[in-house]
Amino acid sequence: MRPFDYVAPASAQEAVALLAEHGDHAKVLAGGTDLIVDLKHHAGNVSLLVDVTEIPEFLGIEETDEGLRIGSAAKYGEIMEHALCREYTPEIVAASHTVGAVQTRNLGTIGGNLVTCVPSADSAPSLLVLDADVTVAGTDGNRRMPLTDFFVGPRKTSLAPHELLVDIRIPKANLGKPSHFLKFGLRKGQALALVNAAAALWLDDKGAITEPRIALGAVAPKPVRCPKAEAVIAGKQPSDELLKEAAEMAVTECKPIDDFRASANYRRQLVRTMTYRCLKRSVEIASQR
Repeated sequence: MRPFDYVAPASAQEAVALLAEHGDHAKVLAGGTDLIVDLKHHAGNVSLLVDVTEIPEFLGIEETDEGLRIGSAAKYGEIMEHALCREYTPEIVAASHTVGAVQTRNLGTIGGNLVTCVPSADSAPSLLVLDADVTVAGTDGNRRMPLTDFFVGPRKTSLAPHELLVDIRIPKANLGKPSHFLKFGLRKGQALALVNAAAALWLDDKGAITEPRIALGAVAPKPVRCPKAEAVIAGKQPSDELLKEAAEMAVTECKPIDDFRASANYRRQLVRTMTYRCLKRSVEIASQR
C-alpha cells in the first residue's frame, strides 16, 4: 500500500471542509475494516485519510429527550455492552453480535456499516424497524432524514461527497418496542448474510397488532422495509395464519438475485421463514409486557 497523508479533525465541520476541499482525493477513516481493504486493492487517486474517530459529535451513546442517540463512530463492541442499548434496543445488540469476528466488532463502527451500504448490512434491518433517523453534517450545517431515505442502492447512500453521517437516533416512542432480528449465513460466524430480517410491533389493549414494521437485507439492491406485509397485519389479532400471510407478502416485496452463495429462490424461502419467525417472536415478546 502506498503512503497517504493523514489528518484528524477536531469537529464535524472541520472534517466536512476537508472533504469539500480535497474531493475524490480524500477518504473518511473510522473503523477502517472496509476502507483499508479497499485501499490495498483499489486506492485510485486517494491521497488523504480524514480520521473521524475522535470527533465529539460522532461519539457516545445516550438517552435524550428525543430518544436514544448512537454516535456514528460507536463501535459494535460498545453497542453490545452498553446498558441503554441492552435495555431499549436488544435486537440492535443482537445484530451487532453477528458482525464479523471479535476483532471486527472491536474496530468497526455502526456508521461505517451504514455508509458502506452493502445490501446485506447487518445493522440496517434492526434500525429500520425502529423508525431510526440519521443526522448528516454538510457544508450548510446539519440535516436529519429517515434511515429509509439514506439508502439509495448498492454501496450508494444519499450522502453528498462532502457529507458525513453524525449519528443515528431511535425515537423515544420506540424505545423498548418488541422486536426480533435474524441473520442466515453459510456459517455461524464471520459470514455475509444470505438474508437478514427484523420485525417490530406493539399490541394494543385488545391484543391487536399496531405499528408493525418489517425489514429485510441481502434480498434487494438496498436494505428495505416491507410496507405491504406490514399492512397485512396492522390492526388485526395475531395468529399463525396471519403472520404467514404477512411473510408471503414480504416475499413479493424483495428482489433477490442468484449468485455463488445462494439462488434467488432459496433466498425467497429464507425470507418467508425468517419474516414469520421474526413476527412470531415479536408477538411473543409483546404478549409478555
